[in-house]
Amino acid sequence: MNYEVIVVGGGHAGCEAALATSRLCHKTLLVTGNFDIVAQMPCNPSIGGSAKGIVVREIDALGGEMGKCADKTLIQMKMLNTGKGPAVRSLRCQADKVTYPKEMLNTLKNQHNLDLLENMVENLIIENREVKGIILENGEKIYSRVVILTTGTYLKSDILVGNIRTRMGPMEQKPSLYLSDNLKKYGFEIIRLKTGTPQRIEKSSIDFSKTKIEQGSEEEYTFSFDNKVYYDVKNQVPCHLVHSTKETKQIILDNLNKSSIYGAIEEKLGVGPRYCPSFEDKIVKFEDKDTHQIFLEPESLYYDDIYLQGFSTSMPREVQDKLVHSLPGLENAIIKKYAYAIEYDAINPTQLKNTLETKIINNLFTAGQINGTSGYEEAACQGLMAGINAVFKLENKEPFVLTRNEAYIGVLIDDLITKGTSEPYRLLTSRAEYRLLLRHDNADLRLMDYGYKIGLIEKQKHQKFEKKKENINELFDKCKKIKANSKETIYEYLKHTESNINSIKDLLEKKYTDEELEQVEIIIKYEGYIKKTSKNAENMLKLEYKSIPENIDYNQIKNLATEARQKLIKIRPKSIGQASRISGVNLSDISVLLVYMKRYFKNE
Repeated sequence: MNYEVIVVGGGHAGCEAALATSRLCHKTLLVTGNFDIVAQMPCNPSIGGSAKGIVVREIDALGGEMGKCADKTLIQMKMLNTGKGPAVRSLRCQADKVTYPKEMLNTLKNQHNLDLLENMVENLIIENREVKGIILENGEKIYSRVVILTTGTYLKSDILVGNIRTRMGPMEQKPSLYLSDNLKKYGFEIIRLKTGTPQRIEKSSIDFSKTKIEQGSEEEYTFSFDNKVYYDVKNQVPCHLVHSTKETKQIILDNLNKSSIYGAIEEKLGVGPRYCPSFEDKIVKFEDKDTHQIFLEPESLYYDDIYLQGFSTSMPREVQDKLVHSLPGLENAIIKKYAYAIEYDAINPTQLKNTLETKIINNLFTAGQINGTSGYEEAACQGLMAGINAVFKLENKEPFVLTRNEAYIGVLIDDLITKGTSEPYRLLTSRAEYRLLLRHDNADLRLMDYGYKIGLIEKQKHQKFEKKKENINELFDKCKKIKANSKETIYEYLKHTESNINSIKDLLEKKYTDEELEQVEIIIKYEGYIKKTSKNAENMLKLEYKSIPENIDYNQIKNLATEARQKLIKIRPKSIGQASRISGVNLSDISVLLVYMKRYFKNE
């Protein structure tokens, strides 16, 4: 049977990609090795987090599924960084590892235009540098106009524990043995990366009296702008916090040579994540610290495994026993699943266009950890963007590309295709130079019009959004007219650091939603900073809109630094803005490039 789109892989990227293409009326096939692990969370039992929670809101504003699924299946919700400014606030939920995958699989099964196939993909059908379909491990060929690869950490994956290397995927699943080798034959640069996961502990074996309880937020929150609350805010499942001890540190130091990543395995390993390191990495890199935070997180309401957030390791099991038992409250802990590191193949993401279509094979898109990222949220947003752009390619429409001042999704994709990565890329608020514009509270204001025009946001939801915008504008105008006291208008009153709009909302003569009130308060209180950031973004966009001709020959440009010339030839940036962010391309190189373009491309 022929399809318009084939999505390979049923993780978070694959789910979003397949739902986007099928919802946009293109016959889609999702191929995955095991239906039981569709949308699984092989590592941490959470959705969201710093910056990541904003990405989930962006996915929802564009018409994606992750936020809705998380809202339906969470067991705790927390707003992070409430004591800081709005630019860094972000939601994080404890997701139920049983119900989240079931809910997503049910959504896939009930989606019109979408077929599901349980099988392994071994190769692609390539003709004249264009993908034509896939080849299954039994040799069967399935044809399509577009293929989206979302293979996660399954490409030639190895599980590492001590000095033992086992060819296996996450959760003891079968890895993809040949696909990355075939991609290499087609001209892709393959990189080797590594990540890891900690132990799971039997809940009843933990002495929680020695831990600090971490509750969810007292206010009701949702990722989705549907704003439907499915959980009981007063009956959320708590997490707990402990700190490692000096004994824990000494166990690591005494056994460092037994760790897979510190010498137990002789051959060179893939690079691990800088911002989510193994515990032995923390001990080595932060040798002055005697203790580190370890969060005890429940994985599900349906079983009692507790996840040790921040305690991933590749130490042998007998060392892991000592490490876990050195933690307060876990002296008698029963380890149900041991920690391990996992090494896998990915592609160098500089081989991608800003649509996530590969530069090497036409109509072949990639999304998620195959592109060098870490995290469920980073994967999901790439899947959504790849799905949308695959449809636009089929329909001969202009690509859908988000800029760095529009969305964290834009930051992530631009970082990947421009700078590449040598380690699993994790999205952070510090990566966004315009983070004051990319807030949790305004993701719909930034992106929902796009979602509606694309066709992934239904009319009723968009009408509700339009009413919200009207109310925000109306409320802002009222704040400039209505007196908060004898001396000040509400607008002037809200400029004070200690003021808040809830204290004077009775003066507004109309009831507004909490979201509308919050939005106006932020706009007023941070007005000067927002205007300055917006002005900087406008100046940046001038460079983004200055396109570099596709037929430019960098070898003909005199006075370019050698490194800059090599990087420009390899990445072939679309704009001056993108070129300016390439590592190794300096301002002097940009000046030389602009002079050359002005001289030789006068009419472009």
